[in-house]
Amino acid sequence: MGDDGYGINSDRLTEYAEQIKEINELGVQIAIVIGGGNIFRGMKGTEKGFDRVKGDYMGMLATVINGLAIQSALESLQVKARLLTAIRMEPVGQGYSKQQSTDALNNQEVVIFAAGTGNPFFTTDTASALRAVEIEADALLKGTRVDGVYTADPEKDPTAEKFDEITFDEAYNRGLSIMDLTAFTMCRENNLPVVVFDMNQAGNLKKLILGEKIGTLVKK
Repeated sequence: MGDDGYGINSDRLTEYAEQIKEINELGVQIAIVIGGGNIFRGMKGTEKGFDRVKGDYMGMLATVINGLAIQSALESLQVKARLLTAIRMEPVGQGYSKQQSTDALNNQEVVIFAAGTGNPFFTTDTASALRAVEIEADALLKGTRVDGVYTADPEKDPTAEKFDEITFDEAYNRGLSIMDLTAFTMCRENNLPVVVFDMNQAGNLKKLILGEKIGTLVKK
């Protein structure tokens, strides 16, 4: 939502699409799991009386809207993109399968995974970890508002110190909130490295892919 209070900011959307295009042109295979918090957060809904399951499904539908937006933005830049949804909803997007994902990636299409895992009670963090493991990704890149993992929340604590690299075990023992525990455990158990970086800084994604020390590497 960029600087807007709600919804999809067209400037931020275009900026993301341009960053993705840069690494697509390098021949990198890219799969994206997209959230929906700019439209609706299931947990926030439950605080206001929504049924948790219905709230989570509403959140999943929000990720499909965002998925369509990023697909459209990429296609406007002449980048092939395929939207796969965990909940079947043709003709909006194709139903998720590993084979569909692999075929698209081998065709140099950007794959967009929407609707989370398709199940309530699971976050898009968990969907990211699950899909990354399923498609045998080399790494999971978690784009956030901050430029890595810190000893405390840098937006609240000016004395917080950044880690360039940290192990899963150390992050867990320190109680650092990198992603939800289900996703964190899945990455650790499958030896899937995670890089936490600031996606809102234009050019960071390409720098990271080219090997620059961007963000924080979390590994086993």
